[in-house]
Amino acid sequence: MRVLAVDPGLTRCGVGVVDGVPGRKLSLVEVGVIRTPSSDPTPRRLVVVEDEMRQWFARHRPEAVAIERVFADTNVSTVMGTAQVTGIVMILAERLGLPVTLHTPTEVKAAVSGSGRADKAQVTTMVTRLLGLDTPPKPADAADALALAICHVWRGGTQNRLEEARRDVLARTGSRGSGIPRRVPPGAAPPVQRLRAATTQTSRARAATDRPQPPHPGAQPR
Repeated sequence: MRVLAVDPGLTRCGVGVVDGVPGRKLSLVEVGVIRTPSSDPTPRRLVVVEDEMRQWFARHRPEAVAIERVFADTNVSTVMGTAQVTGIVMILAERLGLPVTLHTPTEVKAAVSGSGRADKAQVTTMVTRLLGLDTPPKPADAADALALAICHVWRGGTQNRLEEARRDVLARTGSRGSGIPRRVPPGAAPPVQRLRAATTQTSRARAATDRPQPPHPGAQPR
């Protein structure tokens, strides 16, 4: 599975692409950071992020997208920029029909280092070791993106398969409901066949009711 992971940010947006499956060795495809100058207007910075993210998607054709979940803090402007970049990545992934999963920083740290309280240095060390890199990825945004990708390979594979199965069911049945198929008792006919049988029985009952009945013996003609 090829995962494109994004550590969203408006000034620095970490992006990492990793190949791998649970239980096997992971391999680095590419890692980098998208930068925009803080002196530029926000709309222009968002366009730069979108343009570069499009290139990442086109260049690597990922099978899944992982994004770090945004948490509010005292710096409102930072949170807003992070949320805006997250939205851009989500839109690009959705247009390509790719599943998107959000992972919290604690989940990523626990998956990579075994502790949800690991610091950035410990996470970077584990990322370097797990991917077999000669040197640690820098800056920290790049290392965080790779840690996110590793977390998704190990934890998000099952979620992706469930989502793909759900979409497949919806596509085949044309259902617009919750997407959760109702349980059918063993040996019962499929829903479509049961519906047809019920319709046929109703039609027959109506026809029998509308058919003229023979006069009762001994009844006087009107």
